[in-house]
Amino acid sequence: MVAAVFHESALLPRPQAGEGRGEGSGASAGAAAGSPLTPTLSPAGEREQLAKVAAYKPPRDMSFLWLGIMPPVLGFGLLVLLWMAISITTKGSIPSPADTFAQAVSLFSDPFYSKGPNDQGIGWNVLSSLQRVAMGFGLAAVVGIPVGFMIGRFKFLSSMFNPLISLLRPVSPLAWLPIGLLVFKGANPAAIWTIFICSIWPMIINTAVGVQRVPQDYMNVARVLNLSEWKIVTKILFPAVLPYMLTGVRLAVGTAWLVIVAAEMLTGGVGIGFWVWDEWNNLNVKNIIIAIFVIGIVGLVLEFALIKLATAFTFEEVKN
Repeated sequence: MVAAVFHESALLPRPQAGEGRGEGSGASAGAAAGSPLTPTLSPAGEREQLAKVAAYKPPRDMSFLWLGIMPPVLGFGLLVLLWMAISITTKGSIPSPADTFAQAVSLFSDPFYSKGPNDQGIGWNVLSSLQRVAMGFGLAAVVGIPVGFMIGRFKFLSSMFNPLISLLRPVSPLAWLPIGLLVFKGANPAAIWTIFICSIWPMIINTAVGVQRVPQDYMNVARVLNLSEWKIVTKILFPAVLPYMLTGVRLAVGTAWLVIVAAEMLTGGVGIGFWVWDEWNNLNVKNIIIAIFVIGIVGLVLEFALIKLATAFTFEEVKN
């Protein structure tokens, strides 16, 4: 027994110098407490490390520059190069971008001048066109959206009106202009009538489709709860149909802005379409090109505003 203990003690490692003292045991405890791969830092070292972490700045993400800014810039640059090539090829019949820009600066320096009914600035012409679009578009919304609800809600009305819509919708909007001139005896109401008739179809069709796609479970719950028709429309149908209805509104306003230019070319008066036609009669090609850009920018602004309106009044899954 004593021999066994003696041999075991002989096999144990001998303590090094300093072991068994207070300092050695404290250092061993500190080493045992910490991770063997992570050395313990002094307070000064910790402060230095924290300062480095606070001063570290991640590299700036430049992907937005290549994906968000460069493609449109390159697209416009390509358009300008193509425009310059056409101007050189036609020997100045089509004005160059520089000449058109100089004319635009002069034109927009006073966009709201008025020198008579047939000589007004481009600002007045744009506002007159927007006024006609707003009136025709508003009338189309007042009539088209309720009609779309009724067609989508009642199968009898859907069967009655669907053939008429299919027959009249493909008709060119300008084909309705002579009817407006004959009925209203005036260019301005005839243009508003043309906007109305071309804007009403997208609203009717999209609203009716939205009503027809409301889940049948919703209607079954309304039937069980014995809800009135007004409650069904306001509490069930309208929230569900709103995304479809706003899509129809977007399509209608785009079509209305396209049609008003052509209608004003035929009816005359103050408006961006008449202004383009008048500049063509004066062979002022620079102003025609400027008007093309103005029409495009106004249409883009209208589209962007309606997209923001649609995302503000739809659910999150519809936004995505």
